[in-house]
Amino acid sequence: MVRITKVHTGGGDGGDTSLVDGTRVGKEHPRVAIYGAIDEANAAIGVVRMELDRAPTHSPDGGFMAAIVPIYTQADEMLLRIQQELFDVGAECACPPGGIPEQMSIIGTEEGDRLVAEMNSMLEDLEPLSSFILPTGSPSVAHLHIARTVVRRAEREACAMRDEVRPEVISYLNRLSDHCFVLGRWITAKMGDEESLWTPLGKRD
Repeated sequence: MVRITKVHTGGGDGGDTSLVDGTRVGKEHPRVAIYGAIDEANAAIGVVRMELDRAPTHSPDGGFMAAIVPIYTQADEMLLRIQQELFDVGAECACPPGGIPEQMSIIGTEEGDRLVAEMNSMLEDLEPLSSFILPTGSPSVAHLHIARTVVRRAEREACAMRDEVRPEVISYLNRLSDHCFVLGRWITAKMGDEESLWTPLGKRD
């Protein structure tokens, strides 16, 4: 069990930090870049959940939009689970090669497969895209765009160390970025909002 009694120890003042086994590395180390990006993604998803919690549930005329509440709830439940999984992935990436403790639970293929199943379910409610989407929308959707790009960066950082990172981790991050994109489209559709599509230069006024 994790037990944190003190946050600031001064141990990182010189630009170094500790991996799970106590190994000291520079904060610019590629492994730190991986779990740092994962931490950023988790924080971005936390903002999405906050925005979902305060998203409108009443129409402009004051009517209660009963159908939208289960959408917010379903999205929040998925994102809560994903936040937990990102902590699992981040903890693993904070271990040196071959240094994952026996008592540490690590993700397998099941977590990534679940993301795919959820995406497929949401895609059944969506029209095919005719263009790229501009990263904007309601507060929760706009922050999902931020989350997906940070997850994609974490994936790139992991790929740079693919010889020291399990393929299940890289696959999970790849699928999670796609999941954030699809979830944003799904929320947009369920809220009855319009997507902002990219218009190529030659077709813009």
